[in-house]
Amino acid sequence: MDKIYGNAYPEMKRILRNLTDEITVIRADMTEEIGMDPIEHIRARIKSDESMREKCRRKGFPETQESATKLIRDAIGIRIVCAFLDDVYTIRERLLELPDVELIEEKDYIRHVKPNGYRSFHMILLVSGVYYVEIQLRTISQDTWAALEHHMKYKKEISGNTELIVRELKRCADELASTDESMQTLRDMINQSSRSEQLPSGSDQEEKD
Repeated sequence: MDKIYGNAYPEMKRILRNLTDEITVIRADMTEEIGMDPIEHIRARIKSDESMREKCRRKGFPETQESATKLIRDAIGIRIVCAFLDDVYTIRERLLELPDVELIEEKDYIRHVKPNGYRSFHMILLVSGVYYVEIQLRTISQDTWAALEHHMKYKKEISGNTELIVRELKRCADELASTDESMQTLRDMINQSSRSEQLPSGSDQEEKD
């Protein structure tokens, strides 16, 4: 048991497990509807004792269960990496349809990109009226960029050319975003073509009439 969470930890684990199971159901339903899996992968975690204590200190909060579960709202976290941009927003809608889930806050860093190029959709949900869960929704490209940016950001030996590195990271983020948009357009075109092929032709319809 992570000590900072005290007797809340078992319930937090239950909530994380249940919400992950519900996301799996959403995933299966969407796969049946659209004919492909909308999710590349899911990562779920409860922030470690050490990490939570460090965040409490950074925020100026006492290192208590109250701080960890009420004042800081990302102790429970789920990252959902999607195949296409539209899937991000569809899954967002499906999450809000779940019982015992209340939307507390959301930030769309896909449509409102951070200055460094970071893109993701963040949600804070209150589950069962008790515990907060942070959800991050992003595409494969956005997740790849964020992971690489994180690794480079914490390379302590980096010195000089910092401005150039920042500009190049932003350029890479923009190029990946353009690819996401192009791939979404291609999927829409393929889906539209598929639907058109399934419709009866005019002559066939006349023969049936």
